Amino acid sequence: MSIQGVHKILVEVTDLQRAKTFWSEIAGFEVTTDVPYDDQGNRWVELTSPDGTVFVLNVVPEVGRGSRPELPTAGYFFYADDVERTYRELSAKGVDFPAKPEKQPWGWWAMFTDSEGNRFALQQRE
Repeated sequence: MSIQGVHKILVEVTDLQRAKTFWSEIAGFEVTTDVPYDDQGNRWVELTSPDGTVFVLNVVPEVGRGSRPELPTAGYFFYADDVERTYRELSAKGVDFPAKPEKQPWGWWAMFTDSEGNRFALQQRE
């Protein structure tokens, strides 16, 4: 038997409620699980993207910042059919993009920051 794919993606956050609001109300993901899981008040929160990818919000004391500010701190890229349109839509909702979308050898892409300071790549599906 072999590995068959990615099941869930863990996203580091410092403020669970703020991150949950960002990913559900701004990014458009659906909250599919939000339950307590221990006796210390921690919660297990999962959000599902429109394509079915499941994100688990993981509370940590500090979110990693990475050593190269021109690169994402998260180890995965989001995709969109039209990066420039998605950039305009999310910017209008207050999402921080360090720079406008640009064409690179691997295609159109942009980088955005979530409510917790994580940097994510957004690449156009070719």
